[in-house]
Amino acid sequence: MLDIDFVRAQFPAFSEASLQGQAFFENAGGSYACRQVIDRLDRFYRQRKVQPYAPYKASRLGGEEMDEARSRLSALLGVDPDELSFGPSTTQNTFVLAQAFRKFMAPGEAIIVTNQDHEANTGPWRRLADEGIEIREWQIDPETGHLNPEDLESLLDEKVRLVCFPHCSNVVGEINPVVEITALAHAAGAFVCVDGVSYAPHGFADIGEMGPDIYLFSSYKTYGPHQGIMVIRRALAQALPGQGHYFNNDVLYKKFTPAGPDHAQVAACAGMVDYIEALADHHGVSPGAVHDLMRAHEEKLLQPLLDALSARNSVRVLGPDRAAGRAPTVAVHCTRPGEAVAADLAAHGIMAGGGDFYAVRALQAQGIDPAHGVLRLSFTHYTTEDEISRLINALDHVL
Repeated sequence: MLDIDFVRAQFPAFSEASLQGQAFFENAGGSYACRQVIDRLDRFYRQRKVQPYAPYKASRLGGEEMDEARSRLSALLGVDPDELSFGPSTTQNTFVLAQAFRKFMAPGEAIIVTNQDHEANTGPWRRLADEGIEIREWQIDPETGHLNPEDLESLLDEKVRLVCFPHCSNVVGEINPVVEITALAHAAGAFVCVDGVSYAPHGFADIGEMGPDIYLFSSYKTYGPHQGIMVIRRALAQALPGQGHYFNNDVLYKKFTPAGPDHAQVAACAGMVDYIEALADHHGVSPGAVHDLMRAHEEKLLQPLLDALSARNSVRVLGPDRAAGRAPTVAVHCTRPGEAVAADLAAHGIMAGGGDFYAVRALQAQGIDPAHGVLRLSFTHYTTEDEISRLINALDHVL
């Protein structure tokens, strides 16, 4: 079992006086940073804040730390170091990718997107319709929010070059079967782009084993700094036209980075791997097994929350009502606007969010007015059973 005391000792926020008495339930918007990341970021700004990769010591060490982050993170994700790129955000990375596909595809060819996504993994692709690219929408079930792979099969044909979908939605929460969907798309001759932003905080995926051609997530939601992390597998990365400086086209991790990422934040991303390895060492497991430790803890805490909400006739919980198979990101449609309910929870020491969370299409597809929005209760593996009890008690008051 996950040693929750050890876990929380790795996060300075839990010792911060200003946050005492507050239970954090808006982790889907951004997690707390672990001390390993904070220490690396502090060291870089104090000792290495120069242009990296020059021959003098401070510059050389700064470049080595940036390379270390790419090398160790790619190993954790099961890909080669040069298949991993850093950018300012996942939204920006996706926009750059869309520009590469704009040059790569011919008018009349097709891209499949979903209406379950955060707008970052649907909007940039949809805008390619202006270039003559056909956009096909893989639609969710309006009652459950579920993406049915059988519905995808009916959309696939020889014209489809790319299938874009989320590992899990930031409002539906259901974990989509990436391996199955990727196999369907590849069998039809299409590439696959997975938005992993809402899944990665709950366990780093083995991208090499799952098989998608592109996988995107945000390090500020995985206990790190504000960077977008993008994996593009070699065959596709070599085929796509470069979006950076022309003389970097032969360097895969620079090919889709039009502007240099924040050096200090790139280096600090190695701290995320430090943290995973610290958990692995403490629990006597491999780094890859930390994923299962996190998920088991989250599922144990999630089910009582789902049960408490499902027992209320006055609210609608989006997505599955069983913890297995979903992330602990729970969107709740209430009679009052989501933001108003979140404000009331704040008075009880519960930090949560309300709104549309850039998932406007997903809410509309489920019959929810985005202006009314939902209450979103999201947590990760550092949340405690006591905090879940406090949340349920607070919901009893505000609902």
